[in-house]
Amino acid sequence: MGSETRNRLVEYFKKNIKKGYSADSLRWTLIKQGYARSIVDLALAQASKEIDSIKENKEKPTIKHEVYDENDNKIYADVKPRKPWWKRIFDFD
Repeated sequence: MGSETRNRLVEYFKKNIKKGYSADSLRWTLIKQGYARSIVDLALAQASKEIDSIKENKEKPTIKHEVYDENDNKIYADVKPRKPWWKRIFDFD
């Protein structure tokens, strides 16, 4: 079992982890199917590293609140959103 097998296993891990399966259950499934433990562990480590690098590269979007009048003139920018109803009633911050 060479690098081609490991690459297929890496893709298998990435695809199924994105679906919500746990890495440990996938690992044991592959071992029970006859794959060598060392190759499965290497593939899992590489898949985890690739998934983490993808997560680090994603930036969170910035939400801007802008209010316009009927003529599309900006009235307010970055207006604070209203408090939820229960915080307004009970005066929680």
